[in-house]
Amino acid sequence: MRVDLSPESLGPGQFYRLLTAVVVPRPIAWVSTLTADGATANLAPHSFFTVACTDPPVVQFTSVGRKDTLRNVEATREFVVNFAPEPLFEQINATATDFPREEGEFDAVGVAREPSLRVRPPRVAASPVALECTLHATLGLGGSTLVLGRVVHAAVSEDVLVDGHPDIGRLRPLARLGRDEWGTVGEVRDLARIRYRDWPRRPH
Repeated sequence: MRVDLSPESLGPGQFYRLLTAVVVPRPIAWVSTLTADGATANLAPHSFFTVACTDPPVVQFTSVGRKDTLRNVEATREFVVNFAPEPLFEQINATATDFPREEGEFDAVGVAREPSLRVRPPRVAASPVALECTLHATLGLGGSTLVLGRVVHAAVSEDVLVDGHPDIGRLRPLARLGRDEWGTVGEVRDLARIRYRDWPRRPH
């Protein structure tokens, strides 16, 4: 037996909570931006995040409502997606606080920064991977905005590389679940895709 639910019957808030409880786990874009005058560095986690294109490399995240991250990206056309690792769990959560626009999360939370190579917003110094992005496009969807960023540079810590490739055990990614729940990577299974030419044939 199933329970039938609709956006109309639940309302936007309840249906939002349903979606975020079942579309899991969600990777986290820990996005750093600068205000138009460059005076304030913003840092905030966004859990509606994925790869949009591989050639050219484009990543996407969604701003639910008009938050400082979105305003800064629209004004400067630049941002950095910092990898969200398990050891920085409390700092990542703290940067979701609704600080006033003039109060940057780097300073308020005590997150160390470092200069980026290709864009003006700073990177999170302790994050193992930073994707420096320029704005490709935005798309308004109701009360949310989809932000597409072209990755112009990737900075990866040597500490997370094994044979030149990022290792999941060293990256230790965080993920968002439902409510106030967070997830870690847990058990990792390795299973190669089956090519069609290798697909087992049944005798006729």
